[in-house]
Amino acid sequence: MSEAQLINFELVSPEEKLISEPVSMATIPGEEGEFGVGADHCSLVASLKPGVVKLIDAAGTERKIFITGGFADVTGQLCTILAEEAEDVAGMDEAALESKLGDLVEDLELAQEAVDKKRIQKQIDLTKARLSAVKGYIVL
Repeated sequence: MSEAQLINFELVSPEEKLISEPVSMATIPGEEGEFGVGADHCSLVASLKPGVVKLIDAAGTERKIFITGGFADVTGQLCTILAEEAEDVAGMDEAALESKLGDLVEDLELAQEAVDKKRIQKQIDLTKARLSAVKGYIVL
């Protein structure tokens, strides 16, 4: 694949730059729906929801990164994602996530205050999104 068919991709968290490499395609979980970005893409800024960023390199190898939300800034030559949190899907432990989800559901049942219920529900939603990333299908 020629250099002209690649777009520079950067994934940045509050702590550090996690990824900086050319890719042939990036698929991104936007608030308004998933969208793909490649070389010569039109410029845009998008709000992102929790989900999986799929990267395809010049050799066609796919890499999946889970993000908890953030923003994407896209130009024809560069796609930058500013993520709240990011984690390689290959390193996620399905059993640990299942256990955490069970604990959170129990915590939600015991919670008395509305603010506690809201905080726990947000953690449940993010844990379900992580499980969906690992399993490859939506966890309800």
